Amino acid sequence: MSALVGWSATAALAAYAQRRPGVVIIGWLVAGLTMTVGLSAAVIGAMFGFGGPTFRLLHIGISLLGPLYMAWGALEYGVRSAQGRFASRLFLSAFTIVPLVILSADRLSGRFGRTLPALGDHYDLIPRTLVNVTQVVVAVFLVTALVAVARRSSADRNLRLGVLGLIALAVILSVVVGRFGLGAGGPLLMLGAVAALWGAAALDARPRRHDDYEDDDYYDDYDDDADPEDELLEEPVRRKRRNADPYDDYYDGPPVRQAPSAKLRGVITIYTLADGQGTGFDRVAEAVVAQVADREPDTLLFACHTVPSAPLQRIVYAIYRDDLAKEEHEQQPHVIEFARRSASHVVATNVIELSLAGAAASDGLAALLMPR
Repeated sequence: MSALVGWSATAALAAYAQRRPGVVIIGWLVAGLTMTVGLSAAVIGAMFGFGGPTFRLLHIGISLLGPLYMAWGALEYGVRSAQGRFASRLFLSAFTIVPLVILSADRLSGRFGRTLPALGDHYDLIPRTLVNVTQVVVAVFLVTALVAVARRSSADRNLRLGVLGLIALAVILSVVVGRFGLGAGGPLLMLGAVAALWGAAALDARPRRHDDYEDDDYYDDYDDDADPEDELLEEPVRRKRRNADPYDDYYDGPPVRQAPSAKLRGVITIYTLADGQGTGFDRVAEAVVAQVADREPDTLLFACHTVPSAPLQRIVYAIYRDDLAKEEHEQQPHVIEFARRSASHVVATNVIELSLAGAAASDGLAALLMPR
């Protein structure tokens, strides 16, 4: 029964991975697949008697790779630090390759039967030690993920804690069965482990409002609760070099196309996002674009682009009237707030500064992209 449920869960995880591809669901898919293969080997062992291949497949799945990849997926799910994720992937590689080779090739001892054997019944000291160290790493991954989510003030914190709780339950059940065997009770506990993993993935895949977004109020609080005096602080930044009014104050009709000024400055910023952070970044970018359009007449164009061929990249393109307009833009409170808020969604940033050499554009381009 547990093997059948395991294959059903693996198929469901594969469907989730196809619908929402990402390292988290891929990690849990690998965990589900390896545990299911191990449980399938246990079915053969229970029917015809365990041997070397069935014993190895069982414990590679339920004692090593299953817990390791569930915990690693949990860490990727809960931790947003790029450095933390990179370190976890190094540990994952090390504790996948070395123990896998040892558990696949090390000598086995003792007589096999038809009951579910514990890891220590037939493996010697070195493979047992490697599995023990790997399970310590698993515990560190889980605790790190739980602490990171618990300390975060976000609307979906309780949901994420629920997902991590189910993953932790699945890991504990799998480790207990691997260590103690538990005879006929082992498959029942593994049924619970597979069900918990399946439930965690289903809970995370459930549609919800403002997915991957930290704060429902975000810029609402920033705008609605602003003190009038705070608005006055922005005025010197916007007017410090000239008393000229915006362009529209001089013209009643559409602007006449003119040759571009040699003083125009441009900046292209390429953001590489963390996995699953596209929605959160897009919402922050939408808010700052609206602020720039309302408050910066000398920022002539400010637009955020998605990249269809690279879903984790965003390109922000800006054109300023001159160097001073660019400097003023960078000092605006909403731009500083955007940089602070977007940092949790971004793993890398590349900035390219431009000087205008020539241009051709429709008169209505800026109005289309930045309606004032």
